[in-house]
Amino acid sequence: MSKTHIFAKATMIAAAALLTTPTLSFAKGGGHGPRASFEALDTDSSGELTVAELQAASVARFEQADANGDGFLSADEITRKDSDRAAKRVARMIEKRDANGDGQLSLEEMQPSEDRLAKRLARLDTDGNGAISQEEFEAMKHHRQKRASK
Repeated sequence: MSKTHIFAKATMIAAAALLTTPTLSFAKGGGHGPRASFEALDTDSSGELTVAELQAASVARFEQADANGDGFLSADEITRKDSDRAAKRVARMIEKRDANGDGQLSLEEMQPSEDRLAKRLARLDTDGNGAISQEEFEAMKHHRQKRASK
């Protein structure tokens, strides 16, 4: 298989991946990853995102994930990317919550504050009675599943 054919196939795969990625997720961060900022995606600084700019960002993400440069993403390459993200999230969580600086999180350090729990409860408590009913709990689960399937 020629390099041109591999690149064309990779471009089609990347474009398909781009089309299945919610566009709003690009607005959350920097770089050319799934959380790229508008400014990073707008490579010609026109103030508008074109199909070509979005395709270029998708190709860049694909190429970054394609560790061996063969034009394909193996299961290992895909899971490594997810593992790298998970490792960064864990490091940030430990940095944020590790009150005693021992590099580990105790039960106490992992517990959300009462204020945070109260905010969660208020958000889920649609009838305002101060508790979560099974119906409210199921509605929350359905909402999360719906968001996760997008």
